[in-house]
Amino acid sequence: MYYAYKYRLKPSDAHREELDRHRDICRQLYNHTLYRLNEYQDEHGELPSMTTLRSELPDLKKWWDGLSDVYSKVLQTVVERLFDNLKGLSALKKNGYGVGQLKWKPPREFRSFTYSQSGFKLDKKGGQTVLSLSKLADIPIRLHRAIPDVHKSDSSCAAHQKSLISEDDAKLKQVTVKKEPTGEWFATFGVEMDREPPELPENPEKCVGIDVGILKYAHDTEGTAVGSLDLSDERERLEREQRKLSRKQHGSNNYEKQRWRVAECHADLRRKRRDFLHKLSNYYAREYDLVAVEDLNVKGMMESPSNSRNTASAAWGTFLSLLEYKCEREGTHFVAVNPRGTTKECASCGVSTEKPLWVREHSCPACGFEADRDANAAWNILSRGLEDVGVGYSESTPVETALPVDTLVSAKRVVETGSPTLKERTASAVSE
Repeated sequence: MYYAYKYRLKPSDAHREELDRHRDICRQLYNHTLYRLNEYQDEHGELPSMTTLRSELPDLKKWWDGLSDVYSKVLQTVVERLFDNLKGLSALKKNGYGVGQLKWKPPREFRSFTYSQSGFKLDKKGGQTVLSLSKLADIPIRLHRAIPDVHKSDSSCAAHQKSLISEDDAKLKQVTVKKEPTGEWFATFGVEMDREPPELPENPEKCVGIDVGILKYAHDTEGTAVGSLDLSDERERLEREQRKLSRKQHGSNNYEKQRWRVAECHADLRRKRRDFLHKLSNYYAREYDLVAVEDLNVKGMMESPSNSRNTASAAWGTFLSLLEYKCEREGTHFVAVNPRGTTKECASCGVSTEKPLWVREHSCPACGFEADRDANAAWNILSRGLEDVGVGYSESTPVETALPVDTLVSAKRVVETGSPTLKERTASAVSE
């Protein structure tokens, strides 16, 4: 299993200058490799192999001043990066998308470089932890947690027999150094775990279905409704700073200062949103044996002319991807079901009823079952998830679902983000 751990670097002004110089050399090498790829294709009528272009690096160092200042493995990963981008374009083309050609990278679009296999290590110097990068510098790093992250499970997780990550079976494979638009530098370590994922339970006992939304971010079958993250103040600040930026002369010093402030606002929004999503997904992955969610087409929903801003802010795609890999790590079933009709179908009898978005209560005309709209959908999602893993009811009796007969389907409690209740429920969650 492969994981990524991200940490903030604390470079000095001299370190920043050297990091930017190495980053720019890698950018120029990327552009040169792209030029050589096109030139080779024109001469030979086919694309060169990655080994062919990588073998030209020793000759480049003879006439390219500064190329020898960068670690050799870093230069090789730049060539690999170009071919990875080509593979991405080929995959899109096979799926029917119209793609163009790779373009040269300007300075603002090439923000990272990678040390692979060697050339980097964590060390202690001057009483602080530093990241030693070959041919670059010893840069102080803020290790807010150990590598790998050794976490202790609580009593509930221990009952699930979740596997723990130990330091003995972890290997650092690479580190990527990246400059954010705010000017901050981060190091992302690639850690390979020498163990298989935990086995999924054959008969999951604690199962939950989750219906995501905008007014209430998540409503599950346990009767808990998690309120959406309120980022209205952050958005207002971003809009205010963007208006100021529009009044600055492009390219001036004041423009660059204001552009940095706008980048800070974007980063603040992104950090708060991902922190919320990490804690929520971590809670469900550790607490349950089976998690059923909707397989949402978020990209198609974003193309809708209505409510696309709230859809983007909800970041459902990010939440589902975080939840999926954490369920795999914790040995929890992750089931993404077809969302079609989950809101319309009655969780008690299975009869579909049309209801517009503004109707927030489900009332079945066939059996008289009444429930919260989102809670009803959550039970339908869980029912489909149980059927997908072979735990559900027989298809010959479609009126029987995962919903017990006398279950009250409503929000037992609404958890607002930032409230003590949410903090208690996510106290064991580690933001990754």
